Amino acid sequence: MGGAVVSFSVMAIAVRELLRSLGVFEILFLRSLVSLALLAAVLPVTGLAALRTRRFGLHVVRNLFHFSGQYAWVYAIAWLPLATVFAIEFTMPVWAALLAIPILGERLNRGRVVMLVLGLAGILIILKPGLAEVKPAALVMLAGSFAYAATMIGTKRLAQTDSALAVLFYMSAIQVPLGLFPAMPGWVTPGPAELPWIIAVGATGLSAHFCLTRSLRIADASLVVPIDFLRLPLITAVGMLFYGEPLELSILLGAAVIFAGTYTSIRRESRKQVTREW
Repeated sequence: MGGAVVSFSVMAIAVRELLRSLGVFEILFLRSLVSLALLAAVLPVTGLAALRTRRFGLHVVRNLFHFSGQYAWVYAIAWLPLATVFAIEFTMPVWAALLAIPILGERLNRGRVVMLVLGLAGILIILKPGLAEVKPAALVMLAGSFAYAATMIGTKRLAQTDSALAVLFYMSAIQVPLGLFPAMPGWVTPGPAELPWIIAVGATGLSAHFCLTRSLRIADASLVVPIDFLRLPLITAVGMLFYGEPLELSILLGAAVIFAGTYTSIRRESRKQVTREW
């Protein structure tokens, strides 16, 4: 998850730079294309057996949600400060906890109820409805966070049977056409200045999801996902230093409230795990 934190942060910076000249769908297409090329390069070493799956339908559904979340994420980066985008994205564990009840059969215990309540409070603090204008991009990112949560649940299911390489390969292969066709009407041919950022988007997108998939394979989602909160102070500093974005205390406070609820749930889950081991 530490690798995922760094990868997602670098990817956000690369997206911000590419948005100066390229459209959202084109960025998503190029990201998937670079990732697919990198994966194809390692297939001679791993062999095609690593791509075996009996759950291709679940791969398709997972990537429809993931592509929707990616679109919302890139769109929000174009219109919102980086810290705001990441803070809203951190509501993902709240939605994941709700989705895990009917899909994974997980129970809504006291710790997760606290997480849901504080998660909702954190959302209200970040968006400030009634006190400030809620930007459409913020609502788009909120919907994207829900799509990411659905993706996370799908990843957890796939990690039980499929290899991390298979999850990544089908993610890239399915999302190449999803990004290409809507990008074609407004296509802008990238120049030499965009090339490093295109490679960075594809490589970090791959490394982020590899780390994420591996972590979900060896640990419960409720314990793994909250480590992603380390991205907030990192990306806040990047936004201030390189893009002149202001430090909004309401964003940090809202994210802290969400984190407090998630941390409460983590501690409860960890204590239960230790008790079971003893």
